[in-house]
Amino acid sequence: MIYRDFGKTNVKISSLGFGCMRFSMVKAGDKEVVDQEKVSEMIKRAFDLGVNYFDTAYFYNNGLSEIALGEAIKGFRNQISISSKSPGHLVKKPGDYRRILEEQLKKIDIDYIDFYHFHGIGYDNFIATDKRTGWLEEANRAKSEGLIKHISFSFHDEPANMFKLIDLGLFESVLCQYSVVDRSNEAAMAYAKQKGLGVIVMGPLGGGRVSGLPKELTQKLGIQVQSNAELALRFVFANPNIDCALSGMGDLSMVEENAQISSRREPLTLAEVDAINGIMLENEKLSQLYCTGCGYCMPCPQGVNIPHIFRMMNYFRVYNIEEYSKNGYAEIGTNEWVPGTRADACIECGKCEKKCPQKIHIMEQLKECHLALK
Repeated sequence: MIYRDFGKTNVKISSLGFGCMRFSMVKAGDKEVVDQEKVSEMIKRAFDLGVNYFDTAYFYNNGLSEIALGEAIKGFRNQISISSKSPGHLVKKPGDYRRILEEQLKKIDIDYIDFYHFHGIGYDNFIATDKRTGWLEEANRAKSEGLIKHISFSFHDEPANMFKLIDLGLFESVLCQYSVVDRSNEAAMAYAKQKGLGVIVMGPLGGGRVSGLPKELTQKLGIQVQSNAELALRFVFANPNIDCALSGMGDLSMVEENAQISSRREPLTLAEVDAINGIMLENEKLSQLYCTGCGYCMPCPQGVNIPHIFRMMNYFRVYNIEEYSKNGYAEIGTNEWVPGTRADACIECGKCEKKCPQKIHIMEQLKECHLALK
């Protein structure tokens, strides 16, 4: 395994991190629970292969991820870094941050969390929540008491707002999206590295998108790889501003493959990265003919999440990634990250089309999307 200096934290972090968002679940009576035996086996094998960063959160796996991780790491907890996150939408008043942190420490059964993130923040909601609850002061107090080692943030907002959060000078590391099919945070990650933050990326396989890329793409690139997963991880590791890539591994074979790829000393060459960027730029231009994702069509009176629907349709139409596209469409309205309603909620009021700078026939396109993705 390759290890890198993680910002200014004095931590050596493995290039591969274990994302604990998609642990295997099994039925136990009328409930779904984590398959603890399988999870413990995977976590221990990852540790044996050199992984030393494990990332969980309050709500992962129906609130069971932290408990399962805590059970799995018994015996080597002090040899790894544990990351978890403060669920900001539950922090409504002073004291909530501390109460939830203490609950998480009990769930994981540890005395401290190495990297505790403000979860999925943007600039505006971070500032608004702090004014309402004082959660930053509570975070600093928890750090001074040793309950948190490092204050971090995970990010799902517009890239411009990552610059603003970094400039606050409050954080020691950032976790954000980055992959061969989503490079929107590239400049912000470089800025974070310049400012001394550790940088971890989630979704290095594009949330499953990369594994669904057609074989013709890798053949066209002329790059010798055994799988799209290898292509995706080596692309991420070629970026000098990235310290660690999180992967939500579902079985031992994925742990073995990703650890092997992450232990290679040679990332993709500059020429290979340029070739990938060229292909992806061609695809982006094709998708932009359809929808640029500007969001001017929003908000929809019926809550239809038009940009997300069209994004999934782009993956379906341009990249031929069918399973991911359909899953992404089905996810609308099921969690806080993908709010709103699906295309069949459209009542054809036409307000979106009046605001679209691309002059897309949105109402007709929504019908096509629903037929293709449902």
